[in-house]
Amino acid sequence: MPLKIMKIAVDVTTTVQTQPNDQKFFHTTASLISGPTTYTIAVGDFETDTGAAATELPALGNNNSYFNVYVNGVLQMQDLSAYTAGTSPTGKLDLTVPDGDSIMANTPIVLEVVNFTPSANSTTET
Repeated sequence: MPLKIMKIAVDVTTTVQTQPNDQKFFHTTASLISGPTTYTIAVGDFETDTGAAATELPALGNNNSYFNVYVNGVLQMQDLSAYTAGTSPTGKLDLTVPDGDSIMANTPIVLEVVNFTPSANSTTET
């Protein structure tokens, strides 16, 4: 009998699901902000979806998360913002207001943080 590779014959079915965890934080400017400047919003200056003061900005998961910043309902370019997760005094959003641009008083700024939680389930049949 000739030599042959011995291997296990297995049929595997894998189901992968990705669940988003979307958190939104709300802030309203108190006065006119004129560029060039960096406008910093500390974690305690944000409100949550329930209207309560935010106490922590969530960490961004590695390679499965993102954040968006909206000023007066308009999505902003990613390079205008720097996000730092954490509690006070660490957690904050730095928003760059370029030269010649401004943000009016009482303008809503919304920070949206999305983390994905992947899960997989495999079924093996022999």
